[in-house]
Formats: sequence, C-alpha cells, structure tokens
Amino acid sequence: MAYLVNTPSERQQMLDAIGAASVAELFDQIPVPLRMERPLDIPPALTELELEAHLRDLASRNGAVGTRVCFLGGGAYDHFIPAAVDAVASRSEFYTAYTPYQAEASQGSLQAFFEYQSLICQLMGLEVANASLYEGGTAVSEAVFMAMRVTDRHRRVVVLGSVHPHARQVCQTYLRQIDCELVTIPTPDGIANLAEVARVLDDQTACLVVQSPNYLGCLEQTRELCAAAHKMGALAIVSCHPLSLGLLTRPGDAGADIAVAEGQSLGIPLQYGGPYLGVLACREEFVRKMPGRLIGETIDRLGRRTFVLNLQAREQHIRREKATSNICTNQGLMALRATVFLTLLGPEGLRETANLCLQKAHYAARRLATLPGVELATQAPFFHEFVLRCRGGAGPLLSRAREAGFDLGPALAPQDAPGLAAPQDCLLVAVTEQRTKAQIDRLVDVLAR
Repeated sequence: MAYLVNTPSERQQMLDAIGAASVAELFDQIPVPLRMERPLDIPPALTELELEAHLRDLASRNGAVGTRVCFLGGGAYDHFIPAAVDAVASRSEFYTAYTPYQAEASQGSLQAFFEYQSLICQLMGLEVANASLYEGGTAVSEAVFMAMRVTDRHRRVVVLGSVHPHARQVCQTYLRQIDCELVTIPTPDGIANLAEVARVLDDQTACLVVQSPNYLGCLEQTRELCAAAHKMGALAIVSCHPLSLGLLTRPGDAGADIAVAEGQSLGIPLQYGGPYLGVLACREEFVRKMPGRLIGETIDRLGRRTFVLNLQAREQHIRREKATSNICTNQGLMALRATVFLTLLGPEGLRETANLCLQKAHYAARRLATLPGVELATQAPFFHEFVLRCRGGAGPLLSRAREAGFDLGPALAPQDAPGLAAPQDCLLVAVTEQRTKAQIDRLVDVLAR
C-alpha cells in the first residue's frame, strides 16, 4: 500500500493484545549471534518525493512503468502529491459521502470544509472563503457576477488578455445573455501595460480581472493594477496559482477584493482534466454577495464546538431574484484533498515547493533559450512557466520532444494570447518541483540533436 496508516497508539494496542511490551521484544526468540545488530550499509534517508522518483526509476528498468516526463503547462500541472492525501481522501466516510448541502450534513464534513475555508483565507490573505466552486474558470465568472452585485454596475467588465483563455471563454458565456460588455485588453509583452489599463477603465466598469502568474507564466504588476481598478470604483479580481503564494505576495495583501484560483495544484492529480477545484475568497464586507456555501463555527446547547452551514444563498433556498448564484454544489472531495495537502506542507513546505518550482523553471528557461532558433517570447518575470518562441513553428519541436518521451506545451493559438506576436510559433513550458536537473538537461540534449 502507498501509505501506512497505523498510528503509534494503534501499534501499542496490537502489542497489548499479544502481550508484548515493544516491537523489539518480538525478536527476542532469535539467537543474538544471528541478529543483524550492526550498522547496515544503506544510503541516507530520502524524502517521499525523492524515494518515489527513485523507485520509479528502478521499475522503469524492467519496463514496469512509463518513462514520460511532463513539462506541460496551461493551467494544470504535474505537482507532487504526498501519499497521505490519497489515504485520507479515500476513506469511505469522505469518498462516498453525498455532497452535504442538505440540513443533515454531518459534523465531519462540515468541519473539513471549515478547515478548508480557514486555510484558503490564510493562503489568499483575505477574511472569507467559501466551501469551494467547480473549477478555476467558474470561479472567475462567479467572481465577476459578485463584483457586479457589489458595485451595482452591470454593463461593463474588463479582463486582461493574459488571463487563461478558458476562464475568459467561460466568462463570455456567462455574460452572453445579458447586456454587459466584456472588454479584453491585449498583452503583447506578456503582461499588462498600466497606462493602457488606466485608459480602458471607466466609471461604468464593475471589475478588472487579473491573473498572476498569468496564462503565459508572467508576473503581473498586481498591486498597481488593483489600485487602478479602485481609482475608478471597480473591484479588483485576482486569479493566482496557489503554490506560487509560498513566495509571492498574497492577493489580499496586493489589494485584491476577490481572489480566485484553480485548485488543481493543491493535491489533485491531472486525471484527464478533472474533477478540479474552484477557489474563491473575498473581503468580509462582501460576504453576503458571495456565491456558494459558507461553513461557520458555533457552540451547541451543551457547550460543544459545532459547525453549521451559515450561507447558501441560491435559488433553491430563497426567492429566485434574490439568489446570488445558481451554484448547486461544491467540490467537497477535492476541497478535502486540498485541505490535507496544505496541512501536510505547512508554511515552510509551501515556501520550499514554490522555491523549487521557481529555481528549476529559470534553469530550464536558460538552457532551452541556448538552442538554435529558440528564444524566450517575453522578458517579463515569471514563476514556474514560460513561453518559448521557435523559429519555423512550435510543431517540430513538440514532435521531437514527444518522440523522446517528453510532453511539452500546449502550443499557443492567437486567441490564447491577444496581442502576442506570432503566437503560432510559441509554446508553453512548465517546470514543477517534480522535475530534476537530469531531466531538464536530457530534454535540452534531445532538442539540440
């Protein structure tokens, strides 16, 4: 099994049942000369990530496992997931539970969601988080509708062209049937031009949607963009990569009113595109306008700590015209995975993971940019993902990499990066903490040949 769940107290119970004082006592029957009571010639201990990589390498020598290496980006990433995440999330009381929006929701499920909300608030630097949404694109769109309710402006929304194209498409679908203009600001240099943003914003704008790190991997000037939105009375919505917050300024600290994210990087495997996790947090003053569910903590009549479903203002529960959202459920199991993952990492683990992503990505970018006909498409700072421009198009390079067992991309289309020159020659490369220097060097060698 991937994860041994026996706790020290459980092991002691087993020893008590058989009448042994310790595990060592179980070996007393073996004659002393036959015992291996000398130092063993074994290598130093490895981290879980290192041990798993080592075992996969050993297994691959027998053809037991695939040897493909993932450098895929574009919003879903190959991050390491500790075995404990699967062990906890696979317990039947969580794994088979129906989505608890009914009044009889169990205390265990409510507490798990409460802990999730608390962790997301700390991560985002904001006061309130809901009990999750469907995925990142929905979170952006729900944040836009929330901003329209808060500002009472329903005619104009401004979004940067560097926001994930899927999120922009979902937002466009949401707004299609109402009289609201969705304005996209091109980002030819990979990030927004502050003067252009200030020119486009006006006193009818409900919100400005920013993503940092953005779809091209670049870091936007989030603090200045939030200030520009506030100057016109609009709300600032910031979408982020959750793991990047181990190093980067939290959205709330940068001035965001609403922070959203795709939570796939928080202990959720790629698994063919879903299910994933929509993250949304906001300032406390906007809590009554927030979509989805909010779990609260209180005391019951016996003085015990209990958890309650404080807020679920959707059309099923109140008058349709008063509902804040038609979100019917949340990603409870995925939120649980994120909770376990963040608890295991803690602040230091989050910082270390983010730093590994940053350092390895910049090393890979420097090496790949030395290849003939290959260069970085933008000069903006980036976190763990970047855009390569390939002379003659991205197709040949992607094909060569695939043949050698490396998955890169995706290749960019014009609608993916409005304003970026020759996007058909560009592709994304993402480098997570899972990638090793040897893998990066091997990729460069393959492409150089």
